[in-house]
Amino acid sequence: MSSKAPKVAILGFHLESNAFCPLSVEADFEAQCWEEGEAISELARGPSRLPSEVTGFYDRMNQTGSWTPAPLIVIGAPPGGPASASVWAAFLAGTEQRLRAAMPVDAVYVANHGASSAEGEDDTEAALMRLLRAIVGPDVPIVATHDLHCNVSAQTVDALDGLIAYRTNPHVDQRERAAEAADMIREILDGTRMVTAYVRLPLTPPSVTLLTASGPYADLVALGASLTQKRGDGPIANVAVCSGFVFSDLPKCGVTITVTARGDLQAARRTAMQVARAGWADRGRYVANTVDVARAVELARAAAQPLLFADVADNPGGGGRGNTTWLLRAFDQARIPGVVLGVFVDPALAARAAELGVGAEFDAVFNQVETEYSHRYTARARVLKLTDGEGMGRRGILRGRKFSMGVSCVLELLDSGMKVVVGSLRRQLAEPAMLELHGIDIAQAGHLIVKSRGHYRAGFDEFFPDERIHDVDSPGLTTPNLKQIHFKRLPRPVWPLDDAAAWREPDWAADLGE
Repeated sequence: MSSKAPKVAILGFHLESNAFCPLSVEADFEAQCWEEGEAISELARGPSRLPSEVTGFYDRMNQTGSWTPAPLIVIGAPPGGPASASVWAAFLAGTEQRLRAAMPVDAVYVANHGASSAEGEDDTEAALMRLLRAIVGPDVPIVATHDLHCNVSAQTVDALDGLIAYRTNPHVDQRERAAEAADMIREILDGTRMVTAYVRLPLTPPSVTLLTASGPYADLVALGASLTQKRGDGPIANVAVCSGFVFSDLPKCGVTITVTARGDLQAARRTAMQVARAGWADRGRYVANTVDVARAVELARAAAQPLLFADVADNPGGGGRGNTTWLLRAFDQARIPGVVLGVFVDPALAARAAELGVGAEFDAVFNQVETEYSHRYTARARVLKLTDGEGMGRRGILRGRKFSMGVSCVLELLDSGMKVVVGSLRRQLAEPAMLELHGIDIAQAGHLIVKSRGHYRAGFDEFFPDERIHDVDSPGLTTPNLKQIHFKRLPRPVWPLDDAAAWREPDWAADLGE
């Protein structure tokens, strides 16, 4: 290991861009994470709203030797529309200004989500990596971590020395992948040259088919992990099997495999092709297992034990607005007892409840301003509790991280007794602390309806085993029924939207000598 204490620049841009949602603006980032300079190092020492991989990277670098952090800028917003042009320009300007001021640096660590886009820039990741490469030159290692729901382009991979993606969905391994990035940077600085191979498949599976505990994607991720070799054991340093985020509606969407190898490009390419061929051959298994709203009500009425229903088509974790009323209306009107629903995102309703106070009864208007999917629903309600929506995650994707729902409340709908947690900021219900903050004892409640796609599984598994969980489809911005979506930029044909989808292997695959 090199005796020199390396100076490592650290930055990150966290946004999962859904092309069908309103732009993500500065206020969205300010409400979640916008940190610059030395404040990043201070926040990395304890619980904060920084992405978990940032704190994980600091911890691993501290464990493996002396180093000098050069924090630049880390910003993040909830999944939503592409970043506004002004946000993207401010992030790039902050990155360039701070990196030039920090030069010379020995390495760069990038903690990006990987599925972002911006107003006027489709491939934000490639634009960022090219900027970094232009500043630091060809010999300074740049290693990035991405969410596995990232959209990876060849241009991004070409500018990097290594790309590392999460291996868990729900995401609980961000710190481990950041530690892997730290180790890779140390290894490169010790003299190892990394090379990469990249393959994109015309495969854009519904997000509900992308769990990593079981299923086709779990098998593919496990294959990639099994082919990865530790330092000294072989050439394959990392296999990133990324599912993509289809709602970004970009030409680079699709399942991608990026292999980082220790100097052996042929080994990287052989490994990439092994994984890609397995993924393409298995494409028929990516079928969403969902029930409709009416069936969800039937299951709830007949169940002997509480069930969890995931409102996957309105997932704020994928750009959903958190305010469709299909399940709210159906369960309230069916008078299903003991139901808890959260988080319904309606700042106007939360503000009205705060104005009236605890104990007040009123006609609660969900979605006073209607949109295509967010229809109005009015129910007589009582205000049970008010909070500031500030809490600390204890499980899953938010474990050890601060979260904010904004001004929030619990409403009891008087006809059915349903309890609805209403928040002001778009946050998916992936964390039981969001309900516990509002005085709800999940173990004593009845059926639970969560506005989340998959991360709820790592948060609520202590209450609901898989056999008591149902994903519910309905109209919404994150529906798993991709044929409901009017894609404009997605490359076609693509599986499963098009039966005629075909994959042409890269030209270099013919030269692998297999």
